[in-house]
Amino acid sequence: MIIPPETLAELRYFQDEYIAAIDDDRLEDWPRFFLEDALYEIIPRENEAMGLPAPLLRCENAAMMRDRVASLRHANIFEQPSYRHFLSAMIVTGADESGIRLRTNYCVLNTNVEGSSAVYQTGIYRDVIRRTEAGWRFAEKRVIYDTSRVQTLLAYPI
Repeated sequence: MIIPPETLAELRYFQDEYIAAIDDDRLEDWPRFFLEDALYEIIPRENEAMGLPAPLLRCENAAMMRDRVASLRHANIFEQPSYRHFLSAMIVTGADESGIRLRTNYCVLNTNVEGSSAVYQTGIYRDVIRRTEAGWRFAEKRVIYDTSRVQTLLAYPI
């Protein structure tokens, strides 16, 4: 599968912009990275490997993502995380009329109000990304985390 270098650069920049929106607490921008009928889910690697459809979080469209943000901003009460994402090994795993499929490693560090930082989560993104008139958009973003346990409340997108 040969993807032109300029397209790969665009895809990396798109992933970086997505991460910056989360890390900079611009959650209202988060749903804009997705098509209106996109899928977003966070699922443990064990469930993924066994074919068990039991994600911790699943949004079946951008409206559900916008609702998630409204809930985070106005309904839920919790200590706001301070995330920093680190990505590596973005690899194209396929491309067809449905979009470009990517696999990207991620690591998320969380710093609490006392100032201690810890690895919050590691895993892979499995993405399907399409070019639209408005630019690149996720048709699907599956966040597959490595451990079977989440250390703290999973409220924010990963």
